[in-house]
Amino acid sequence: MKWYGKLYIFMLTALLYIPILFLMVYSFNAAGNMIHFEGFTLDHYRDLFQDDRLMAVIFNTIAVALLAASIATVIGTMGAIALYHLKNKKIRVSLLTLNNVLMVSSDVVIGASFLIMFTAIGHFTGLGLGFTTVLISHIAFCIPIVVIIVLPKLYEMNHHTLDAARDLGASEFQIMNKVMLPQLFPAIIGGFFMALTYSLDDFTVSFFVTGNGFSVLSVEVYAMARKGISMEINAISTILFVVILLGVLGYYLIQNLIKHRGQMKRGIER
Repeated sequence: MKWYGKLYIFMLTALLYIPILFLMVYSFNAAGNMIHFEGFTLDHYRDLFQDDRLMAVIFNTIAVALLAASIATVIGTMGAIALYHLKNKKIRVSLLTLNNVLMVSSDVVIGASFLIMFTAIGHFTGLGLGFTTVLISHIAFCIPIVVIIVLPKLYEMNHHTLDAARDLGASEFQIMNKVMLPQLFPAIIGGFFMALTYSLDDFTVSFFVTGNGFSVLSVEVYAMARKGISMEINAISTILFVVILLGVLGYYLIQNLIKHRGQMKRGIER
């Protein structure tokens, strides 16, 4: 790569990360503002952990994200396998197109659609906006992400391995459990972490479907920011950024371990 290409990548990375680093540094600012840095303090983090409402919101956010990512990973993986085995090309392309539509649709449209749907359902069932509506919404927009990540891995698989398993008398369940899923495991983990990140990061859809005293972190930070700059926002954002960063590093570590074990296994078999 030429020097100007490296310079461009460096400037682009700096443009993306300098504001985040600025926010993180000022989360330790004793002055309690974003204007000048007076000294190092952990008071903002202490105030954050002493705020029962914010801690409840953080717990809600983590609970929704983990549940939505887990359920969406299971459904999305099964959906990708179903698309892979679907013989009718037109139906497969149509379903994949519908899946991709959710990926490119505006969050405002998706959020408003869920709000209208849950309002109509609540009119007949008494279901109010809260934890259930947020969880269902997050599962819905996380599923297409998992499908998009898992499906290409299915097409990369060695089809002869599946045929060999059938020739040896393995049932379809055994093929999926013993042959297919182990090969898909890195993609499944990747889909889970992407769904987890999308759920933690979502604001627009959550803004439409929260209610009844239930809130998630993105909506709560938005409400706090409208009242004025608070260093607790910096502290929350710093913690969230670090958690996501550790999750990404964990994902790559798991990928490397799986790759290393695969290479060792192939070496032993040879």
